[in-house]
Formats: sequence, C-alpha cells, structure tokens
Amino acid sequence: MAIYFFRASIIRRSKGQSAIHAAAYRSASRLHDYRLDRTFDYTAKPDVIHSEILAPAGSPGWVRNRELLWNAVEVREKRRDAQLATELQFAIPEELTQSQAIALAREFVQREFVARGRIVDLNVHWDRGNPHAHVMRTLRELTTDGFGLKENEWRRRGQLVTQWREHWADAANEHLLRAGLDVRIDHRSYHEQGIELEPTRPLSRPVSEVRRRGVRPQGSRKLDELRERNARRIEQRPEIVFDRLTRQQSTFTRRNLAREVVRYVDDVERFRNLMTRLEGSPELVILECETGARGNAVADARYTTRAMLRVEQRIAEIASEMADVAHHPVRGAASDSALSKFPRLSVDEREAVWHLTSARNVVAVAGLTGSGKSEAIAAAKDAWEASGYRVRGATLRGIGAENLEKYSGVESKTLAAWEWEWKTRPAGASSGDVFVIDEAGIVGSRQMARVLSKLHELGAKAVLMGDREQLEPIAAGAAFRAIAERVGYHEVSGMRRPTEPEHWIDRFKRMQRDFTKVAGRFDLDPASKARAAELRQEMKQAAKEISGSTDLMREAARAGISRQVKNLAAENTRTLSEEKGFDLER
Repeated sequence: MAIYFFRASIIRRSKGQSAIHAAAYRSASRLHDYRLDRTFDYTAKPDVIHSEILAPAGSPGWVRNRELLWNAVEVREKRRDAQLATELQFAIPEELTQSQAIALAREFVQREFVARGRIVDLNVHWDRGNPHAHVMRTLRELTTDGFGLKENEWRRRGQLVTQWREHWADAANEHLLRAGLDVRIDHRSYHEQGIELEPTRPLSRPVSEVRRRGVRPQGSRKLDELRERNARRIEQRPEIVFDRLTRQQSTFTRRNLAREVVRYVDDVERFRNLMTRLEGSPELVILECETGARGNAVADARYTTRAMLRVEQRIAEIASEMADVAHHPVRGAASDSALSKFPRLSVDEREAVWHLTSARNVVAVAGLTGSGKSEAIAAAKDAWEASGYRVRGATLRGIGAENLEKYSGVESKTLAAWEWEWKTRPAGASSGDVFVIDEAGIVGSRQMARVLSKLHELGAKAVLMGDREQLEPIAAGAAFRAIAERVGYHEVSGMRRPTEPEHWIDRFKRMQRDFTKVAGRFDLDPASKARAAELRQEMKQAAKEISGSTDLMREAARAGISRQVKNLAAENTRTLSEEKGFDLER
C-alpha cells in the first residue's frame, strides 16, 4: 500500500560526508573524488532503476556529467564545515509501475527544483516493498563562471520543506489518479488527519543491522515501545485500522489489512487474533470474496467499511437534494452576451455553458484535459457575474487553483483554504455564490461530503469539473462518480488547441522543458544536437524579449526563472561544443 515518507537533509562536510561518495552510492556508479584522490565504486549495488541529472535549460553540458558536477561542488566549498547539497528522500507508491514511478519522480523534481534554476541528481531505487527516490540538489547558483553565491531561500528551510512535502503528495496523488488507482497519500500528520495512532519512523541502516544481530539499541527500543502502544490502541478499538486505510483508498484488500496490522505486531498469535477480530468486525463490508487459486495466485478479498458507505451515500443524498433546488437562474441576455465574447467556442463547449448556467444548485461536467472545460467555465463565469452571482474556484491542489484562475479567470483557492475560511469567517460565503470545484475526481469522499454539506447549507451552487476517465466504475474518483451518476453530467469530448498567442513566460518555460528532454543526455545523436541548439537559440530570443520588459521580469521572478532569463539574455553566442568545456580550478 502507498505510504507517505518524505525527508530533507543536508550533506555536510563537518559530518565526514562527501558529495562524491553520496552521488556514487545513490546512483550505483563509480566516481573519483579529485579533492581526496579517492574512487568510490558502487556499480555492484542493485535495484537502481533510473539515474539522471536534470539541469535548467541553458546550463553548460558538463553539469550533466555526475563526476564533474559534484567535484565542482566539492572544489567550490572551502570550509571544513561546508554544506555541500540538499538531499531529499521520498517513498514512491508501490502501486505504480516502474515507468510510472520514474515519470512521477522526474515531473516532481523538474517542476519543483529544475524550473527554479537548481541542478538535481535524481536516482530511483526499486527495493522490494520499498520503492523510493533520492534527490541531491545543488545549493549554489550556476553562473557562466561556475557555481556562484549560495541561495538565500534555504534560510527559510522550514517553510520550504513544508511546501515540498505538500507538493510531493499532490504530484503522487495526481499520478495515482492518472493510473486509475483509488489510492491517495497525505502529507499531514496523524494528529492533523484525526488518526488515533502514533506515526512510526524507519530505522537507520546501522540501527537495523545491529538489530538483526540481536542487539536492541536505544532507537530500536523506542520504536518497539511506540509499536506496542499502537498495538494496544488497535486491540482496544480495531476500527482505527479501518479508519486509516479508508483515508488512503475507499476500498482495500485482505493483504492491505494484514500489512497495516503487521506494522505494529510481530507476535504471530497476537497477529492472528487481531486479524480475526478485524475480519469479524460488523464495521467491515465484503465487496468481493476471496476466490480460488489459479496456478499459484489467489484473488484477494476486497473490503470497504460501513462508515465509508455512509459517507458516499450521504454525498449522493446531498447531491440529489441540491439538484432538486433551482435557485441560480441566469438571464438569457446574460448567457447570449457571454457566448458572444467567446466566438471560438465549439458547439460542444456552448452546450456545456448552457448546462453550467442552468438554475440547478449542482451540475457536473466531465472531459479529458484539453477538451475545453476551462473555456466553458470562463464563458459561464461572465454569465453568472452578469446575473449578480459571485464566482469562486476550488481545487484540491495549490497548482490546480493557480491553473483554474489562470485559464478561466475564476478567483481560486484550495478546498482546505476555503474550509478554513468558512470556519473562521462564517459570513464570507452566501447563497449568491457559485463554487467551481475543479479536479473533483481526486477529492476524497470525506472532504467532498464536508464541502457539499456546507454549500448546501449556504444555498450556494456547486459546479463539479472532472476527468471523464474518473467516471469509469473501475477507476479512482468515487465521490465525483457518485454525484455525476445521481445528478447527471455533460461531457465535453472535443480536444481544443490554444489559438491565442503564447505568453512570453509560458513560452520560455515550455522551451525549458523541451530543451531538458532533448539535451538531458550525453549520447545525443546529430539530429538531437541540432534540435537542442535550435531550442537554445529560441530561448535566447525569448530571454531577450523578457529582459527588455520590467513587467515580464517581475513575472519571471514570480515564476522562478529570472536567473536563467538574465544569464541567457547576457550570454554571448557560443556553440554547444564550446559549452562542454570545464575548468575545475575555476
């Protein structure tokens, strides 16, 4: 079962650590430390399925050579107590395939670090039962003369790590959804989630090795005591296990149940007794019985809980009650005026606008990404506002709120932010509000029930937008599916392509991504080299345009690309082969 684990630390020379040693071990490679004149060889290390250095577009070619990169870092740092790199380690959901896991890790580091000007060394390890990734991240800015000043943002490391933890959960949940898996992870603590257990921490490798030899060091004893406290809580109230499982997925298997129990119980007899109590609990609902073996495989039983069924039933009931109320009519003239402002809308999108602006207090629209849902929302927003309503946007993820606001013009926040506002400012919402809930398929059932209950209580209108694939019975997105089945939905099926001129900032970031994909390896064929050179020249032109505008430079700073823009704008024309040069002493 997917677990949440995310740890950030610093590789420090004062602890006897070396960036070269760390990089060699994590990438299972052979690297030579020029400063110490020592070679580290971990090529025999198994289970490293992906190893890659990702760098911002416009970076010189030598930074993608692991040995040159980390030797440059070591040489640049003069102090005996120098901080060499940030290291991140995070668990990857084991439900994903290897290719899906690699795509998830790459997208996360690209969006979170590379797009902000940092070089990262990404390594994905596929240990049995423990897929995870190691990321080493440089701390200094890269200039035309090598590594320059250290970043200032690490001074607010607490805020940064909190942000990274949340963004990793967002990225993982998005990829789990794309894979059609009804599984989620949560970056919040057990206390914040309302789970009546104490979180366990993985033992360090040295402690684990000592423990296997029969010795119980202090760290191991503390873990045993914590597990015992959790085991006693579960014995007193076994339903705690169900609560924790259903916060991650609406259904679970017997294997999931057993793995959760074994986290706290080692004794075989005690384990069997707990499993017997859990499987005999009146709270457990069997969805699929265990079937007979086929060859060596046995199909696992699948369960849910009565509490989860009650939540989903409540969602359907609230949706039905809201659909029976029609308190949000839109004047015909307002709809006609709004549609006239969007002449490029397809027939399908126009029908979606009419569906969205119906008087009912809840409507649902489904469609694949790029099918035109945002354009339909933008037109409907004009009609709603012309009829006197206030339009608000809500999504599960922060990046989703930014995109909804950017592409539809709807003021947007995360659902958690709206729930906090409703709690602290009860008068902040009213029956005159229209709430557009985007990415509805990835909203958990409990949160969807809370949000719909609040909107129903206020008399506000709920507009749910989701992916068409989340309506399939076998896919994730149970809450959205339950609502769509109860109230009906309009499907936007056409694929829409942008027709407006691309914004300079968006263009530069797109070129960065394209350049990274093309030039991210050393074994480039002639065609790839030519394409990389072409993209780099286009980026220089874009950087020149952006640097010539104060407003665009402000936007570049907000997007985290101002440094790359300045470097490219000021850079003299050089060939790709000239950029491969690297002077260690410099």
